[in-house]
Amino acid sequence: MVRAGTLQEVVEAVRAYPRLRPMGGGTKPALSVPREGEVGLALSGLSGILEYQPEEFVFTAWAGTPVAEVEEALRAHGQYLPFHPPLKGKGATLGGTVAAGLSGPLRHRFGGVRDFLLGVRFVDGEGRVVRGGGKVVKNAAGFPFHRLMVGSLGAFGVMVELSFKVFPYPRATRTLRAEMPGLSEALSALERLRLLPLDLLALDLIPPATLEARLGGFPGSVAARLEGLKRLLAQEGAQRTEVLEEDEAHWEGVRDLRFLEESPIWVKVPAKPASIPRLEALPLGPRRYLDGGEVLYAGTGPEGLEALRRAGFPHLVLRGAADPLYPLPPEAFFAKLKQALDPMGRFPLG
Repeated sequence: MVRAGTLQEVVEAVRAYPRLRPMGGGTKPALSVPREGEVGLALSGLSGILEYQPEEFVFTAWAGTPVAEVEEALRAHGQYLPFHPPLKGKGATLGGTVAAGLSGPLRHRFGGVRDFLLGVRFVDGEGRVVRGGGKVVKNAAGFPFHRLMVGSLGAFGVMVELSFKVFPYPRATRTLRAEMPGLSEALSALERLRLLPLDLLALDLIPPATLEARLGGFPGSVAARLEGLKRLLAQEGAQRTEVLEEDEAHWEGVRDLRFLEESPIWVKVPAKPASIPRLEALPLGPRRYLDGGEVLYAGTGPEGLEALRRAGFPHLVLRGAADPLYPLPPEAFFAKLKQALDPMGRFPLG
């Protein structure tokens, strides 16, 4: 394992080793643990906030900065990262979050990590320092190159510096849990909640038939909207509704994927509400559909992982398997970028 605490040390490592696998907090071992013939590049020393302008709602930090450290600084100014980076409580870093393309349950209202990333500086496969995007919100010039790094799994280079925009944190939040009669009724209610202008911070389905919706805003507004949401779900056939007492702690547990802790394999699956019945027929373990059914985080074993592949569902394994990405990216698109940024093939894909 090679450790880098400065930009120059990253450049030197890239030039010195033929096969490198970057690692941040190690919270997604299927993506960060070195394979045979690879050298791990630990970036935890490349940490800290470089610039933060609360009045402009932007910040820049080293890629190895823990998400928890960033959120503590933001919360002091009443701000937050609305894409809700997962595994914050387990030590996830900014760079690892971007490389894996992960967003948490609160992405439902404002969008995912791609929507909040303003710029990136990285070291490519030839040891060149490359910058894409910028450090301010109004930066429309040129190709949005930085967004190619979202979900790239480190295949194009080692990210060293990242810039994000942030939002004010809601003054009040409340969460409503609704028990529906069955999966079909839950999916019907889910679709209605997705289509109505309710401005929900989060909207999740916990199989077989539980919905959780989180509201945020000014206290008076949230209270009135919560009552309206109860009435709407009653119309949809909810058998029981409950307002969660530990609202903040609950969603921190969801973003840390605590519901998967007993599973040997953790997997993220892009989904749609229409595909949920097919997914529910597979031998998966504990699971939760986030963002109105747009993404599934599930725990499983080798049999469930193989079933996902036989059924043709794209997915990303976060831990528990050495072959994390299915399917591989289209060669026509990926190969040209790889050749331009990493012609020697120093950085593995997944």
